[in-house]
Amino acid sequence: MRHTLAVLVENRPGVLVHISGLIARRAFNIESISAGHTEEPDMTRITIVVDGDERNIEQVVNQLSKLIDVIKIVDLTEEPSIERELALIKVKATPDTRSDIVDIVEIFRAKIVDINRETMVIELTGEERKIDALCQVLQDHGIVELVRTGKTALSRYPGSAKEDKEQ
Repeated sequence: MRHTLAVLVENRPGVLVHISGLIARRAFNIESISAGHTEEPDMTRITIVVDGDERNIEQVVNQLSKLIDVIKIVDLTEEPSIERELALIKVKATPDTRSDIVDIVEIFRAKIVDINRETMVIELTGEERKIDALCQVLQDHGIVELVRTGKTALSRYPGSAKEDKEQ
């Protein structure tokens, strides 16, 4: 089963390498990982999607929590949360197909962020299923390049990790 782990860490060089290395040493495949600073400049939030059963994920969480730079870990898999991913999709676009692509982009509430004689670049933010669906529709036009950020997630519960830490 895929698990989404939200990991709050000290904002220090090498923390991301330690975390990803620990997961890799346990033979887990990291399906996606995203990191960025939080409302506190000395903290970084890392969202990791890994595949594994409950027991193995529990082991990973226990091992991660032993790292000195890790402040808090939350498994958002079963918790109400908001999850998003960003994708940039470069698709072939001839004068004959541009209007069709624009119509598709509007249906998905995406944005065209670049256009030239041969291609268009589309930006879409949303859940993984939505991005997969847009990619499937755009396959007919020819996807030239695709990049996805990986999942980033936030619990819907009130409060923050910082507040939880202080209590």
